[in-house]
Amino acid sequence: MGLGFGLLSAQLRPGETDWTRTYDDTIRLAVEAERLGFTSVWTTEHHFVDDGYMPSLLVVGAALAQATSRIELGTGVILAPLHHPVRLAEDAATVQLLSHGRLILGLGLGWNEVEFRGLGADPRRRGAAMEEILQILPQAWTGEPFTHHGAVYDLPTLAVRPAPAKTIPVLVGGGAEPALRRAARLADGVFLSTPAEKFAEQVRWVLDEFERIGRDPATFRFIHYSVLLPGPSRAAALDRYGDVAWAMQWKYSDMGASATRPLPPPSPPPFGRPLEDLVKGRVSYAGTPAELVEELLAVRKLAGVPVDFVARSHFPLLDYEPQVELMAELIEGVGPHV
Repeated sequence: MGLGFGLLSAQLRPGETDWTRTYDDTIRLAVEAERLGFTSVWTTEHHFVDDGYMPSLLVVGAALAQATSRIELGTGVILAPLHHPVRLAEDAATVQLLSHGRLILGLGLGWNEVEFRGLGADPRRRGAAMEEILQILPQAWTGEPFTHHGAVYDLPTLAVRPAPAKTIPVLVGGGAEPALRRAARLADGVFLSTPAEKFAEQVRWVLDEFERIGRDPATFRFIHYSVLLPGPSRAAALDRYGDVAWAMQWKYSDMGASATRPLPPPSPPPFGRPLEDLVKGRVSYAGTPAELVEELLAVRKLAGVPVDFVARSHFPLLDYEPQVELMAELIEGVGPHV
C-alpha cells in the first residue's frame, strides 16, 4: 500500500519551444517524489502533440533509474499496439536492469487515430495486438529462444537479450470488460482511473475471471489513479489549481488538432464554467487532505480488495516550486493514511 505520484508528461508551457526545461523538471520531480516518500512515480505517453506530451517513456525511465534509487518507476501507460513487442521487451528489460528491478510496465491500447496513422499501426487490431504482446513479453524476458505465430505478429525463433534479472510486472490500463478479463488472464495488475462504483465493477470482472481460470487474486495488483487537489477547503483547492487542472483536461481534446499545428503551443481557452465542473463527473477529488483520504478509502472499501493509489497531480502549467509544494502537501496529509 502507499501513494504514488504522476503522471509526468514533459509538456511545454504556452509560448515555449525548447523542451530542455521540461525534461530537466521531469527528472527533478522524480527525485523529489522519492525524497518526499512517494512509493512510485509514473510517466504517460502520447505522440505528435504540439506541447511534446512525452512519447518515449522507457527512454525517460532509464534516466529516472539512474537519478533515483528506491522508488518504483511506472509507465502509465505505454500505448502497446504502437510498439513492436520485441523492441518493447528489449527496452523494458534494459530499464529493469538499470533500475535494479523497480520498473512497473503499464500498457494501454491507445485511442487517438492520429497516433496510429503516424506510427503505421492498425487501430482495428489493437485488442488482438495487446493479447499477443501480453503473451510475447514473458517469453521474451526469459532470455531463451522462443517462437510466436499470431494474427498480428509473426516472429521467427529468437532470443531477446538482455534478460531482466527480476520479473517485470505488467499492468493493463483500460476499463472495458474484455480488456480487464484479458488482464486477469495475462497480466500482473491493472492501472485504472474510474469512479469508485465503476472501479468496483471492474474489480468484480477481474475476480470473476480469476474464479473461471483458477487464479489466486493475491498474484494481482490493483492500482487506482485520480487527480488530487489539496487545499484548506474544497473551494480553496479548486481556486488554487483550477487553471492548471483545466489546462491538463483540455489538452486531450486538442491533441488531434495540435499534431499539425506550428510551435509554440497556445494557451488553453478560458474555462468559463463553475470550478466545481472541473471535478464533477470526473475521477478528480478536491478538498482538505482528510477529505481526499476519505474519498480514496471509499474507493478501496467499495472495491473490497487491496488497492494502491497514485495521485495524478502533476500539472504541466504549474511552476516547479508550487508543484513540489503540492507534492509535499499530498505526501504529508494523504500518504500516511492510504
